[in-house]
Amino acid sequence: MLSVPLPFLAGLVFALTLYRSLRGVEAPGSRRYFFAFLILYALQGVIVGLHFGYGVKALAPVQPITAAIMPPLAFLAFRALMDEPLEKPWLHILPPLAVAASIGFLRHLVDPLLLVIFFGYGIALWRLTLLGGADVMAEASLPRMRPALRAARLTAGLMLFFALSDASLAVYTSIHGAGDVPLAVTIMNLAAIAAVIVYYFSPDFSSAKPAAASPSIEPTEEDRAALSHIEVALEEGELYRSEDLSLAKLARRARLPAREVSAAINRATGLNVSQFVNNRRIAEACRLLRETELTVIQIMLDVGFSTKSNFNREFRRVTGMSPKQWRVEARAAQDGGARKTRA
Repeated sequence: MLSVPLPFLAGLVFALTLYRSLRGVEAPGSRRYFFAFLILYALQGVIVGLHFGYGVKALAPVQPITAAIMPPLAFLAFRALMDEPLEKPWLHILPPLAVAASIGFLRHLVDPLLLVIFFGYGIALWRLTLLGGADVMAEASLPRMRPALRAARLTAGLMLFFALSDASLAVYTSIHGAGDVPLAVTIMNLAAIAAVIVYYFSPDFSSAKPAAASPSIEPTEEDRAALSHIEVALEEGELYRSEDLSLAKLARRARLPAREVSAAINRATGLNVSQFVNNRRIAEACRLLRETELTVIQIMLDVGFSTKSNFNREFRRVTGMSPKQWRVEARAAQDGGARKTRA
């Protein structure tokens, strides 16, 4: 029931997926909340095991409280990835405090409170992901923005799923009794595990869309001025080479709001922020391929890419060929030009 919203296996799969999606995210607030969520999940697993596996009834009052802390922590972890700081984050301690007070004085309110907490935070997190697309995850490194956004939506979806399914189960048991509860709980958790697995292995089609050949909206003078500031910021200290570069870091260096940086790049170039930065990285990679004997892997790491697959994909997007092919053709063209010059 809602007092145990994430049984052990479903929680483990979910926690591992969240860890994969948020690894590399350096926002201190997000990491603090996220690791607190994982620690709490582990504690919840121990409590559930001792309570139901070994009959430690003394832990029964603790379960609803730890359950009530999970949604606020998940919300705060993703909210901390926004460029704008959250005012009064301490207010999010109130829901678990309300559950704790209900356990002591109004026990019959515990499950309704948990329902409201899970449903409310599920809606809040889902709305958060719709505010500005990937810009919401401005503190995540550029390659992690889309995975972090998808993880936030998965988390919101699971909160809503468990809230609605547990509410439906409570209504069913009040009418038909608790005989089918174990089967219903099993089905609920299998559905949750299936959803997480599908999320984990499914491609992110939203990030696979080709870049526009030209800006879809005519850029303004303000956009061009902002783009100039962004380009200077990107070159300053060779910021574009930073593997963990995020939209928020670029915005702070350019002294512009993150949303304005994203909008100006899109309107002035027809590219998203990640493509814009990667274009500069690929330009440097081409120079190194042509002028040095560094290996492709060395060049990949030097210009700021962390995975070969991403480097090759972006290199093909920009040049239409692989790095090795480009080097061969560039060297051949260079040698041909040198021979013509000598002749």
